[in-house]
Amino acid sequence: MKKASFLLFTLMLLFVLAACGQNSAEDQGGGITEPEVAASDEIVIKATNYEFDQPEYRIKKGVPVRVVYENVEGNHGIIVPGLSLQLDRNTTSKVITPEETGEFEIACSVFCGTGHSTMISKIIVEE
Repeated sequence: MKKASFLLFTLMLLFVLAACGQNSAEDQGGGITEPEVAASDEIVIKATNYEFDQPEYRIKKGVPVRVVYENVEGNHGIIVPGLSLQLDRNTTSKVITPEETGEFEIACSVFCGTGHSTMISKIIVEE
């Protein structure tokens, strides 16, 4: 009887722990999610070892754009602090609506080797 009770208790505990460990879409980002705006445009940023596929990407101010990140070779990510944008293998796209014009630096967010510091591009937000 003690073994059966212990087994039942262990299974219930495993069930509770498994249920507590699951993440839903609402839980990511500290429990706060923003409704995603439908994108009017899309840019794709491809990363290979120590470079992005383009020196610059152009988008329009006030226009929702889906930024898609593709890791072609190596292990990379992108970060654009001025646009509150960070993408990597786990989060490969995000819709942003830039509210100001200007040039925003894109940098690799994952240390990828000796050429990491030269892995830079930019997003230009035009009127």
